Amino acid sequence: MRTNAMTISTRDMVFTALFTAVLCAVAPFTIPVGPIPLSLATLVIYIAAGSLSWKLAVLSVFLYVMLGAVGVPVFSNFSGGFHRIVGVTGGFIIGYIPCALATGLIIEAFQRRIWSYALGMVVGTVILYTCGVAWFMFQSGSTLAVAIALCVTPFLLGDAMKIVAACVIAPQLHKAILRK
Repeated sequence: MRTNAMTISTRDMVFTALFTAVLCAVAPFTIPVGPIPLSLATLVIYIAAGSLSWKLAVLSVFLYVMLGAVGVPVFSNFSGGFHRIVGVTGGFIIGYIPCALATGLIIEAFQRRIWSYALGMVVGTVILYTCGVAWFMFQSGSTLAVAIALCVTPFLLGDAMKIVAACVIAPQLHKAILRK
């Protein structure tokens, strides 16, 4: 009997779990920058989306978000719980999922050409910022200008540097993962 369920190999499970674990390990270490902390979580998400298939990258990030939502202290400052998802930074936490989706889809759509990594990561970041800023505005009652000043502007240079690093690391890691 054939089913429509997605089948996943043991190898894919291991790499998905590995990226989830790395994300859980690096995300709690943050530098406070106003209401939104600076984190290396996006770097790991970019690398996951560039190294794995888009489906596995999204699954990895989804698992991270769910672990944090149920209380595992994987969010900034070793926090966790559903209250973090609905708090002012929750849009960024949830936004990690469409960020990974867009990044991975674009990279795969353009057959992993080197420029597709940067394009995918930039588009993913725009989506992440959009989710985060919209939720921040909803939760804080701030204006768009204030939300951008607090939630986007301080992070542009750092995210650009993470994208450059991920564009170097992800294609090489993808090739290494494909080797048997």
